[in-house]
Amino acid sequence: MASQFIGGLHSVRAALKHQGKVRALWVDGERRDRRLRELIEAAQSAGVKPRQASKEELERLLPDTNHQGAVAEIEGAAARDEHSLEDILNSLSEPPFLLVLDAVQDPHNLGACLRSADGAGVHAVIAPRDKSVGLTPVVAKVASGAADNVPFIQVTNLARTLKWLTEETGIWIIGLAGEAETSLYDTDLKGPLALVMGGEGEGMRRLTREHCDLLASLPMRGSVESLNVSVATGVALFEVVRQRGR
Repeated sequence: MASQFIGGLHSVRAALKHQGKVRALWVDGERRDRRLRELIEAAQSAGVKPRQASKEELERLLPDTNHQGAVAEIEGAAARDEHSLEDILNSLSEPPFLLVLDAVQDPHNLGACLRSADGAGVHAVIAPRDKSVGLTPVVAKVASGAADNVPFIQVTNLARTLKWLTEETGIWIIGLAGEAETSLYDTDLKGPLALVMGGEGEGMRRLTREHCDLLASLPMRGSVESLNVSVATGVALFEVVRQRGR
């Protein structure tokens, strides 16, 4: 399996909870604070021997990232394909709950969406291969372990996948659109569901919209017209959780 580097105390600690996931760990040899000491103790308990490194060495391992004095090489979470999605759906004993991200390109947004999806009990997150960010180190850091827990499915043709979900699985596809007259809060979200969120700026693409069974909106009361995609995703996912009583 391919490896990748992640940084940040929370992200590294989350990776240590998965047996054998952390291949190597480097820590800032000049730091003596409590949080880093606790991370070192967690690593030793997990059978990982931390190596001391300078700030410059940590920057070389993981440039342009706030590593907080800890960088780990991990077994990289890999994206899955359409066949994995079918296997996941066939294995479920409860109504499917999917999140579809149409061309989300900011790794911070994808990481935050994965974290919310994990917290809400989403069975899989689906995204197109083109014009979308993948499982980068920044995504893994922001997701804080969720990239390992929630299957991330990259598909070659999102419209075709949505059509398959509708025709072959009976999943109800609801897209969030600011101009929709129907409020998400007035929509029944308890059955088999795929919630579709648009990417930054443009929102859902035309073909994606056309394959939604319903468009719904989040009611806005202030002066802004819309929420950041990761914020809107969190709000929408936990409305599903509320309705399902989980």
